[in-house]
Amino acid sequence: MSSPRSSSLAPTTLSPSRSAKSYFPPPAHSLQVKAKNDQSVLKYVEAPSPFSQEPGQLVTTTVRDYDLTETSKLLRAAYMGIAMMAFMHLYLKYTQPLFIQALMTIKNLYDAKLVAIHVLGKTPEGDLKRPFKTAGMFGAPPSGPATDAASIAEAEKRIGSKKDE
Repeated sequence: MSSPRSSSLAPTTLSPSRSAKSYFPPPAHSLQVKAKNDQSVLKYVEAPSPFSQEPGQLVTTTVRDYDLTETSKLLRAAYMGIAMMAFMHLYLKYTQPLFIQALMTIKNLYDAKLVAIHVLGKTPEGDLKRPFKTAGMFGAPPSGPATDAASIAEAEKRIGSKKDE
């Protein structure tokens, strides 16, 4: 016979309708990207690492997958800011930077190109065209993936020559 106490300590199992993922719903922004389901092909050559001699890699993806990847980067940056703010407040007992950090997080999310496209409804033209260019540091010109036909053709030739070897 089992006692009521031992049955309460038994591990609980989730029913198929309630999986572990249901406790953490996906962010609303990624739901909007998935709802649009833009399967347009996006080809670009990634920018090479600044200290590497190797040329950039050719990337072929869809707009949906590109946006989901960029969304995860955006959310990771926002969560990192929240974690730093919590550390500074709870462990170091700083209170002054909290207000500025909270405002900067909201400003950075508002300035994000994905938010402008999917939340604010702007068309992906000009500066919002995929793949996104990243702002250079210390006034340097923006850098980012190469989307011109010559760069893509050169990267495809490198891939073709590697397969022949």
